[in-house]
Amino acid sequence: MAGSLGWTGPTTAGHSAAGDAWGRGRGQSTARALAFTRTPKFQTPSEFRENPSQSSRLKAPFRKHVRPKKQHEIRRLGELVRKLSDLTGCTQVVDVGSGQGHLSRFMSLGLGLRVKSIEGDQRLVQRAQHLDREVLQALEKEEKRNPQVVQTHSPRSPHHVVQWVDPGTLCEEVLLPLETSPRSEARLLLTGLHACGDLSVALLRHFSSCPEVAALASVGCCYMKLSDPGGYPLSRCVAALPGCELSYRLREGACHALEDYAERLQEAGPGLRTHCYRAALETVIRHVQPQLRRPGVQGIPRAHELKIEEYVQRGLQRVGLDPQLPLSRAALEAQQAQENRVVAFYSLALLLAPLVETLILLDRLLYLQEQGFHSELLPIFSPELSPRNLVLVATKRPLGPAFSVLETEDADAR
Repeated sequence: MAGSLGWTGPTTAGHSAAGDAWGRGRGQSTARALAFTRTPKFQTPSEFRENPSQSSRLKAPFRKHVRPKKQHEIRRLGELVRKLSDLTGCTQVVDVGSGQGHLSRFMSLGLGLRVKSIEGDQRLVQRAQHLDREVLQALEKEEKRNPQVVQTHSPRSPHHVVQWVDPGTLCEEVLLPLETSPRSEARLLLTGLHACGDLSVALLRHFSSCPEVAALASVGCCYMKLSDPGGYPLSRCVAALPGCELSYRLREGACHALEDYAERLQEAGPGLRTHCYRAALETVIRHVQPQLRRPGVQGIPRAHELKIEEYVQRGLQRVGLDPQLPLSRAALEAQQAQENRVVAFYSLALLLAPLVETLILLDRLLYLQEQGFHSELLPIFSPELSPRNLVLVATKRPLGPAFSVLETEDADAR
């Protein structure tokens, strides 16, 4: 993992101790040496220098309703998919777990690819189709205003399908070609932008098992939702390692933003106390209902501005428990006094996050290579904007030096 965390030493003793362990200990050097590099082959995105909320490399219709993080992701992955499609002669892109269709829309209406968009939530598909119409109308208006601009392709909306993809079985819909193209002639490229948990595994299995699928570009996420067994390990190599198992806590930690958290530590702001609050809430939940593990506590706005008992009450309500349960103020205050130690512990745990993600992604890489496929992991997003920034690219024919082209920025992308 390239780059320095640049520890400067926050104001509190506990936070400073975390910084010492993070910034000067041997653990940081070891973690950095063993993890895949997360540094892309481009400078931290110049596309937001003029306006931090609008990518200068993406046309206005594709920025509407899209946050800067997602703007960066759809542009970078979309451009990689277009290059990979050209290199492998694919006739169609299948975007699995497409959500509101931002990536599919950019690939089809912005880059001229033939795209099938598969999403299991019908509401998201309806929203995607509405946004497609909005972008089409905006592009048509732009063409009328600027008729001298030559279109390199005819705008064609993605084909949306409501379909859940079962990670355990092959999905026929994924493999069906668009329109009337014979299935024997279809060459598919599968992609997924932060495909959650086992959905990334499903993409790997479709690529491995189906002759129609010629290429893969997958960015995983939500490693804690991987099935055990089934989702990890996939490769024979990793499965044979003693102690290769990864706990839920480790897999969940691998989804956190290391670069962003380093900045928060440097600032040593009051928001860091939220970790202590969350730990106190977990203690109360386990005391009241021991069988309730891993409760999905939705974010509590401006939690650090609340008193700890108020935070715990709101948290109890969010997991369906009585917020008026009697709480020991003395116990909560004693836990709050451990705030700096909680931050130090969290910091050290987060230091391992890139290593855990590396092991999960290395397992996927080896799974494909054990079957004779060609695959690499490329850091294509700025990690400051998108912490899960490694894309797994796979082909059934060797690309050789052409793989390096996939990481480059398109000079004419606007």
